[in-house]
Amino acid sequence: MPEEISDADPGSGAPKIVMYTRGFCGYCSAARKLLKAKGVEFDDLDTTLNAKLRREMAERSGRQTVPQIFVGDKHVGGYDDLAALEKAGQLNELLGLDG
Repeated sequence: MPEEISDADPGSGAPKIVMYTRGFCGYCSAARKLLKAKGVEFDDLDTTLNAKLRREMAERSGRQTVPQIFVGDKHVGGYDDLAALEKAGQLNELLGLDG
């Protein structure tokens, strides 16, 4: 059974961000860099040697590839999806940021 993940970061009112990753993953590194540039905190769940986390990720996302990114209840998808939201000017709103 997947771990219950709340949809908000306690105390901040901002949505909780969870990213499933693997070691030596260029797209994971790019997603981390973008989220850090936004100044948001996120849970980075490394699935490299953790079959339970890989199953959880697949159950939640329906995908096997990494990264898989969740903002609150919303499954964003992978890095390309995250970058597309940024390019479209929609990422800040999703992350609960001003401007």
